[in-house]
Amino acid sequence: MADCRATRLDPTLKGSKLTFKHLLQALPFVLMLSASSNFAQIGPGHDWKRVLAERLPLYGHRNWIVVADSAYPAQSTPGIETIVADADQAEVLQHVLARLSNSKHVRPIVYTDVELSYLTEAEAPGVDNHRELLSGLFPDSKPVSLPHEQIIGNLAKAGQNFQVLIIKTRMTVPYTTVFLQLDCAYWGPDAERKLRAQMAQRPRR
Repeated sequence: MADCRATRLDPTLKGSKLTFKHLLQALPFVLMLSASSNFAQIGPGHDWKRVLAERLPLYGHRNWIVVADSAYPAQSTPGIETIVADADQAEVLQHVLARLSNSKHVRPIVYTDVELSYLTEAEAPGVDNHRELLSGLFPDSKPVSLPHEQIIGNLAKAGQNFQVLIIKTRMTVPYTTVFLQLDCAYWGPDAERKLRAQMAQRPRR
């Protein structure tokens, strides 16, 4: 049997320049780094509109804002921040879109779960109302539909390098989460393709 006395820590840490006092002094910094390695998971009772207002000026292309149903998982990727809004999904989505429409620096690329188009009202009561809501919010540009697991994977990948804000709502209809990938509002894909073509054809100035 091992001698338990051998595990006793010598406060002076003889033979080392690092002392017990130094360890105590470093502890707050270690805890702070550990806490900052994962984004906050914030429960009900906070002002989700304030959180959105604070994050939006910081966000740019490749950031995401997600308006989720109530069963959406809390993802563990470091850049993903999850907050809980005690509000209906329609209210949250309309507010987020209004803030984005007034933004001069970003615009959303909208994604929805492809599974949503297969659900019936008998299987998921309320899904027809949700589809009508989306049709009204996006009359000119239909959201891009991808499998749910693929979109979650895209968020996990993005969260490795970029911040993602997930706002969970009171929605209890499956596959109703709306994913908003932010893009540059003043520089579009056509301009980017033209720039890349010019870069390939001529030297730098």
